Amino acid sequence: MSSNPSRWLRIGIPVLLVLIWLVGGAIGGPTFGRVDEVATNEQSSFLPASAEATQVQERLADFTGGDTVPAVVVITGDGELSAEQQTQIGQAVMTLGDISGVGELSPPIVSDDGAAAQVFVPIESTGDVGETVEEMRASLAADLPAGLDAWVTGPAGFTADLVAGFLGIDGLLLGVALGAVFVILVLVYRSPLLPVLVLLASTFALCVALLTVFWLAKADIVVLNGQVQGILFILVIGAATDYALLYVARFREAIGSGLHRWDATVRAWKGAFEPIVASGGTVIAGLLCLLLSDLASNRALGPIASIGIAFSVLSALTFLPALLALVGRGAFWPLIPKTGATDLPDDLTRPVAGFWPRQARFVARHARPVWIICTVVLLTASVGLLQLKADGVPARDLVLGASDAREGQDVLAEHFPAGSGSPAYVIVPERALADAVGVLEADAGIDAVSVVSADSPTGQVSVVVERGDPVFTVQGPPGTAAPSPTVSNGDVLVVGTLADQADSLAAEETVRSLRAELAAAVGDGAALVGGATAVGVDTNDTSIRDRMVIIPTILVVILLILMLLLRAVLAPVLLVLSVIVSFGAALGVSALAFTHVFGFPGADPAVPLYGFVFLVALGVDYNIFLMSRVREESLAHGTRPGILRGLVATGGVITSAGLVLAATFAALGVIPILFLAQIAFIVAFGVLLDTFVVRSLLVPALSYDIGAAIWWPSKFSRGDSPAPPDHPVEVMTRAEYRATLEA
Repeated sequence: MSSNPSRWLRIGIPVLLVLIWLVGGAIGGPTFGRVDEVATNEQSSFLPASAEATQVQERLADFTGGDTVPAVVVITGDGELSAEQQTQIGQAVMTLGDISGVGELSPPIVSDDGAAAQVFVPIESTGDVGETVEEMRASLAADLPAGLDAWVTGPAGFTADLVAGFLGIDGLLLGVALGAVFVILVLVYRSPLLPVLVLLASTFALCVALLTVFWLAKADIVVLNGQVQGILFILVIGAATDYALLYVARFREAIGSGLHRWDATVRAWKGAFEPIVASGGTVIAGLLCLLLSDLASNRALGPIASIGIAFSVLSALTFLPALLALVGRGAFWPLIPKTGATDLPDDLTRPVAGFWPRQARFVARHARPVWIICTVVLLTASVGLLQLKADGVPARDLVLGASDAREGQDVLAEHFPAGSGSPAYVIVPERALADAVGVLEADAGIDAVSVVSADSPTGQVSVVVERGDPVFTVQGPPGTAAPSPTVSNGDVLVVGTLADQADSLAAEETVRSLRAELAAAVGDGAALVGGATAVGVDTNDTSIRDRMVIIPTILVVILLILMLLLRAVLAPVLLVLSVIVSFGAALGVSALAFTHVFGFPGADPAVPLYGFVFLVALGVDYNIFLMSRVREESLAHGTRPGILRGLVATGGVITSAGLVLAATFAALGVIPILFLAQIAFIVAFGVLLDTFVVRSLLVPALSYDIGAAIWWPSKFSRGDSPAPPDHPVEVMTRAEYRATLEA
């Protein structure tokens, strides 16, 4: 940029940038109402790519003739069902077949106690499973007479409840997040216009990011589900606002130094460019590490969230500067900075006014005790990690609040084998069918065994092993021949009804034991065990593996970026260590809150991973904001004075940014999904801890105590640079200062 462009360019460039963003927002805005066209909450969008359960899921259609998700309708009365009630149930169930997306229903099966009936309903997975299930529930409510109650449960029922939980993402989540950010910005700036400009930058960044993601999802380049969509909204609003706050702080300083709006824009842009790009690049690098995951939902989040961060950076460096260049100092009305009002104190050795100058003096006087106490407190809070139960939660607990599928599963377990509707599927070579059936029959966790048969009216035929051979039986008149199993590529599909609820620990142990026993009986890799329980087992195992791979990778990537930014080794290492300790404390406190305050049943294994990605990647933002300014001030004033001046200059913006980010992530709590509620608490609490303890006390105090050596091994640390010599700042108390004045 030229410092003295013509008047037309000084107006034309900002106007052109604003128009470009307005066009992008106008095109992207309507996308909010079309996200459902490309978003999916089907099970396949969360499955581990190479897991055994996924391989089974991909082949089910070869045996069943269609790609379906099973639903289970369970109906009960006041007691034992009468003949009339059974007839009424049959009539009501028949109407379900007229609903779009519903396949061939099984006949109603009455429980042994005669008090309940169940119907198996295949639902086409290519359609909207949630909508189909809701139509089924409405149909049953309308057609069943008084005295009969019905629930739709099974995998399709839980999917429908999960979809319903995500319905508030487009409106409620975004409204709460933007409202919270607006209130915080008004309190921080006490200006009616500036918060609007900042929110415009954030909102338009989200519009253009969502437009980009929409078309990528439509082209099947990325997979968008409700979980990823909600995080994208929050991440873009929070990050874009954070970057905007950093630019506004620089612009305010420039305006306060007496510069006109164009010159103030140039100075602010130059000062904000490096930390904003470095911060955004760090977050993007951390998010892209999720591509190392084997879980589809994690891999989807990496590029999608990175796109959101990229547009957040672009908005903060183009759209917002253009708006402020046009509005000028009027953006801060009625508290327009006066000339010299934003200058940093020249002498921090004497008593000063203002919270952050006093904070800097406090750090200078008590640097070592401050960082030691902060470290001890954070490490103590990390002890709560011992109570973190992040080994998975049952599907019934994924949705907070009321759940028709959860209630139906409980009713089903009272009258039928608890695993009805969510069996274990075993794909095994036809030659090894007898061996596989023998393994399933011998397992106490399996209640009944059958084989899929396209020739059977029910789609399955019962099977037992007699004298080493499989024997098939079917209900019907004496002498009725049993249909043959369906064979695909030399394999057959065996169905094992679980004795325990499909999402229980007992059912998971059954799946694990079946895999081990089948490997021994028919050969390693010859039999594949899938089904809803196996999906949960493989997802949890994959999430735990992802944590072990992705977390160290993110740390290395962030460390390298900080080294390049700060041109040092020691400072980046200490900053990464501070982030790790802060994350441990946040997760420790969260574990205690989950167990003893909220009473959560546990956490998904991906919760610590997501918490780490957001807290570390976004927490490094504040490290970069602080230490890039510290380095800038240190080059002019020496390291220790530079640390204090950097703290004063960035303290307000980091605090404001932390409050904004915590508020936006806390907004995720309005979506009644356990995973999002836990992420909301971890990140919101962790960001506040990072803002008010780590970045305001621990890092400045530790850096001040170490002094110029913090820049090791650069020449800056050896005193070979043009910077002034590094000396401790001798801070006078108020009494000492008054004595000096009297003398």
